[in-house]
Amino acid sequence: MLLYIHIPFCDSKCFYCAFNSYTDKFQLKYEYMKALKKQLKYNLDNYVLKRDKKIETVFIGGGTPSTIKASEYEEIFEIIKPYLENDVEITTEANPNSASYEWLKNMKNLGVNRVSFGVQSFDNDKLKFLGRSHNSNSAIKAIQNAKEIGFKGINCDIIYGVQNDTMESMKKDFDTAFSLPITHLSAYSLTIEEGTKFFDRSSVKIDDEELSYGIFDYINKNGFHQYEISNFARNKESESKHNYGYWQHKEYLGVGAGAVGYINKQREYPHKNLEEYIKNPLFTQIEKIDDEDIKTEKVLLGLRCSNGVDLELFDEKEMKKINELVKYNKVYLENKKLYNTNFLLSDELALYILD
Repeated sequence: MLLYIHIPFCDSKCFYCAFNSYTDKFQLKYEYMKALKKQLKYNLDNYVLKRDKKIETVFIGGGTPSTIKASEYEEIFEIIKPYLENDVEITTEANPNSASYEWLKNMKNLGVNRVSFGVQSFDNDKLKFLGRSHNSNSAIKAIQNAKEIGFKGINCDIIYGVQNDTMESMKKDFDTAFSLPITHLSAYSLTIEEGTKFFDRSSVKIDDEELSYGIFDYINKNGFHQYEISNFARNKESESKHNYGYWQHKEYLGVGAGAVGYINKQREYPHKNLEEYIKNPLFTQIEKIDDEDIKTEKVLLGLRCSNGVDLELFDEKEMKKINELVKYNKVYLENKKLYNTNFLLSDELALYILD
């Protein structure tokens, strides 16, 4: 069982961000955290304790978790402590401008052992273009602080496919990242989503498959192996156990406004609106997921990462298609699992097999 905790507050709204986050509702922080703890207790009692489960990983995301004082997380950690597995991975996202040395140290003392920095770029002009509120120096310093404090895992997010990006400009970003004490790198292609400042501005994004392949190859050559379409790790131990849990279709609790839970073959959606969530944090809208949809998700997710897909999921017709793909070296079979040789083709391969 995984646990995701959503913090919806941000100092500023990035121009590409479609996540449930607010820059103008900081006055609701106290009431929000109070409501979040209520939902957390309820979910742990009903989905973990009563089912004799344990929490394998915790991920605090947002929004910007570092906009909340570390002291305000203390009760959350007290609540979840009895439910945690011994070797639990606990990750917090953080923005370089708000994740001070003191904040990072206090979060580490609470039990966080992995930190994920939303750096996006080390180029100050690109950061301004994306609407980021930090600069290159603050990002470098934040990562160095995390290492000094003793975090076991340090991730750096980088965005590519932005207007004016070239292989040379991206190499500069990645070279800076490689010079820092990171254990994990997430390289995301810019997506344009409705409700963002970049929506209706298609010129800000470049679709360049050659650039994607060049980036993947460059990251791999610099000692980070790709284990998912956007994720790279220095070694097996540095892979994100939490994200891997999603890709393995494990159950997860989603706590907070707009967070999503997945329990008993159904998704649970709390209120997305902050005020509504505070009024009733135990409200959930239920979406039942049938076996066919679960199969489709397992195939799509398994082909996007090194986890692969169990062959027992496929019928005779689908296995014929898979064997065809094997002949053309598009996929391979090993230990009763299907594996993808090219993560960028994962969606097309899944659709071909399942059609």
